[in-house]
Amino acid sequence: MILLLVLASTRLSAQTPARLTFEVASVKPAAADQRGGGIKALPGGQRYEARNVPLKLIISLMFKIPLDQISGGPAWINTERWDIEAKAAHSYNLDDLHTMFQNLLVDEFKLKYHIESKEGRVYALMQEKGGSKMALNESPEDFKVPINGFTMAEITGVRVPMKYFCWWLSTQGMARLDRPVIDKTGLEKFYDFKLSFAPELPPGMTTEKLPAGVLDRPSLFTALKEQLGLKLEPQKGPVEVLVVDHLEKAVMN
Repeated sequence: MILLLVLASTRLSAQTPARLTFEVASVKPAAADQRGGGIKALPGGQRYEARNVPLKLIISLMFKIPLDQISGGPAWINTERWDIEAKAAHSYNLDDLHTMFQNLLVDEFKLKYHIESKEGRVYALMQEKGGSKMALNESPEDFKVPINGFTMAEITGVRVPMKYFCWWLSTQGMARLDRPVIDKTGLEKFYDFKLSFAPELPPGMTTEKLPAGVLDRPSLFTALKEQLGLKLEPQKGPVEVLVVDHLEKAVMN
């Protein structure tokens, strides 16, 4: 009987994956006079850093949930900015690094959360009839930010998974979409593309300082069709909301 219990326990531990965590991490408030910032994995797949970034944006990226689909939490989740440097014991893929960062938020900020899913208005990102015009990228993981060059709605995507692209479309402000984007492309690999469209200007912004021709570009909806072979179709679909149940400021280390 004892032997059977030992064997069962051994099988269970072998089947249960170890919790992914960084080996070391430094977490501290960003300097008040710090300018600029961002979040990125570093080449090699062993380090991840956030510079001068509010915690809500970090949560949004690590869980791939748009900012306006994150609710709850104290007011400082939007206003106070953090510097975080984390190092793993060895190289991991990007998905594992994001899982590690989720666990870092749990350990350092005492994050407790749950995810609710409800039916709502969404845009489904789908392929046009002629199929995708994006270039398949089969190169190894390079740990670079997949989408760059946000200036005036001209972007370059390198090795972009569609889940990330949907998150980007849902969160970036140049298109001002009125609903989240979900992936129904059926494209499960990584893709390269260039996308240029007319930005939706924020209220009160004048067109005087815009470069010539910017507003002559197609809308995001038309640009996706013509340049990438994709379309945004309004539908009803699942909308995930991450609810912050508990959060504390990290103790500086």
